[in-house]
Amino acid sequence: MDLKKQIQQLEQIQSNGNGKILSMYLNTDPADPDQQGNKWKITLKNGLRNFEKYIKEANDPKEIKAFEMVKKKVMDYVEANELDLRKGLIIFASEDGEVWFATRVQVRLKSDFYWQDTPVLDQLIGLKIDYPKSGIILVQTGQVKIIESNMNEVEDTIYYELDPGTDDWYKKSGPQKETDDMALLQTDKVNNRIEANRNRWFKNIAPKLDKHAKDGEWEKIFVMGEPEVAHTMLELMNKPVDGVLQKNMLDQDESRVLEEVFG
Repeated sequence: MDLKKQIQQLEQIQSNGNGKILSMYLNTDPADPDQQGNKWKITLKNGLRNFEKYIKEANDPKEIKAFEMVKKKVMDYVEANELDLRKGLIIFASEDGEVWFATRVQVRLKSDFYWQDTPVLDQLIGLKIDYPKSGIILVQTGQVKIIESNMNEVEDTIYYELDPGTDDWYKKSGPQKETDDMALLQTDKVNNRIEANRNRWFKNIAPKLDKHAKDGEWEKIFVMGEPEVAHTMLELMNKPVDGVLQKNMLDQDESRVLEEVFG
């Protein structure tokens, strides 16, 4: 999802008297203690019912019809995705169908509902700032794992492994079992081979990482690893790095890594 483009499009929308637009942010996080027992269903029902009551009191048949059509679209979407609503649901919708934006996010939201001439984008813009499109580079002496994330969700995971015989890095299809050569890289402290060669090894992969950052349009870059390893990589990359986390989490689940980076 190109959130930047979506926000720009939504910022240009105004009803111009042609009908109101529903903006909806709904907290559906099952881990939230306040959401036990699918409380979000009650929040959704009450949020829409309050608008319905207000519009009927205004006695505007055209607006009543418009809201009922929007409500049906929203409820159809919710029912179709009820088993996978993640942590939050965002919807912008108009009766004429000119506005329809619906997305489920892996970020907890504050439940809010609006029915007015323009979309209310404050929370959506806040998410773009807090959870930008990012590249998280996890490094060990002979292994690199790249996690591409957007809106606190993993978009792609890329693995590289060093061939100590050629000093070249090869892209792998997934996590690799430790080979004898890789084990040597992790344990060889007798002749300081690691210290002597780390810069050269990382210098060979740094351009690949810079290219991933460019091609992936990363807005933030984080490097994670043991202090000496992480800082060596930091110094060799041309792209600016926004944060260094001195932890070795290369073998950890991607969701745990995102939690460590974004909180």
